[in-house]
Amino acid sequence: MDTESHLFDAQAISVARSIPDDIEDIQYRTFEYFWLGSHPVSGLARDRLRSDGTVINEITSVSGTGFAFMAIIVGAERHWISRDQALERVTTMVGALHKAKRFHGAFAHFLHGETCEVIPFGPKDDGGDLVETALLLQGLICARQYFSRSSLAETRFRALAQELVTGVEWDWYTRGKEGPLWWHWSPKHRWCFNIPVSGWNEALVCYVLAAGAKTHFIEPVHYHEGWARSGEMVNGNTYLGTVLPLGEPYGGPLFLSQYSFCGLDPRGLSDRYCDYWQQIDAHTRINHSYCQSKYPGSDIWGLTASDGPKGYRVNSPTQDIDVISPTAALSSFAVLPDEAIKAARAFAKFEGGKLMGRYGFVDAFSPVTGWVADTHLAIDQGPVIAMMENYRSGLLWALFMSAPEVQRGLDRLGFQIDGKSGAEHVA
Repeated sequence: MDTESHLFDAQAISVARSIPDDIEDIQYRTFEYFWLGSHPVSGLARDRLRSDGTVINEITSVSGTGFAFMAIIVGAERHWISRDQALERVTTMVGALHKAKRFHGAFAHFLHGETCEVIPFGPKDDGGDLVETALLLQGLICARQYFSRSSLAETRFRALAQELVTGVEWDWYTRGKEGPLWWHWSPKHRWCFNIPVSGWNEALVCYVLAAGAKTHFIEPVHYHEGWARSGEMVNGNTYLGTVLPLGEPYGGPLFLSQYSFCGLDPRGLSDRYCDYWQQIDAHTRINHSYCQSKYPGSDIWGLTASDGPKGYRVNSPTQDIDVISPTAALSSFAVLPDEAIKAARAFAKFEGGKLMGRYGFVDAFSPVTGWVADTHLAIDQGPVIAMMENYRSGLLWALFMSAPEVQRGLDRLGFQIDGKSGAEHVA
């Protein structure tokens, strides 16, 4: 299947839904994290910044850079920047990524913003991170589809992007077995973490891209036995009045149902395990209901992974550390828009505007103790922009779902879209 024959005509996108001016301002300010706050040399997304916009270090985030590609597309479509400015930036970014060391095609978790050298995420985490790579490619593929014109500059960008997309050796990360994909590999430490990429979690897009690759693709058995754990990821129990199709009790942190769905369109998407709109809707409603019961009379809600008083932590209904993360509610915009708007306004009013930073809301806060983070995080900022735009126009969903590797992956894994196979849906 020829990639360019499936490039998306972004000019066909029009605004389907309006949002209030104060909410659009949040989307715009969050976009500026990636436009003004990214590294000035490489354009890669800084892992985190202080809430006043000042730089903390030279660490850039690979998955955060995936969200940066999405943010820049949104900026161009919203005319916050010109298309030429956006193209120049993404070309700089993809050029920088070509300088970075890859591990059987996969990128490390962190890169130095200027040199693009690997910065170990931990003492033994100095190699390929397959999930970070998949989230990077999710954004990069959207950008490749968006810049679809025949000009020399856009053609060159697509070629550079395509080399990175096709370079991932997904089958290497099966370790030659029929089970799951494996999260990490390092030339020095090999498979020491021994962490399978198994569901339900944030990494569904990893399997879709792995199955849809032209070369080094994986077989459906890896999805069904590895990701779905031969059906063990199915839940089906009721929590706070809502049936949860997949995953852990109460759904876990909300990023599990957000990261992959910045690109994957869950509307009408299903396989043998569930309807994916029902999954993310249920997960979001349970999270909202839990917070409403904890903070009655308040529109504050949203539990996910974020910075906390004792560092970066996972927060969920079953692991509640009394930390609310604005990204959790705002990245649910496509699912519960009314509740997301109410939350945004409640965040804006909290202690007289204490939560508003240079690039949108700070990463997290405690409604009970009054603790407020002094940081912005790329992986929390990015889904806010993406999901608000998917609510407004469906832009990123349309771009990603138009990609041939995505269509192939969904089809090979037995997904249906509105009751049709991937191939039938495209036809």
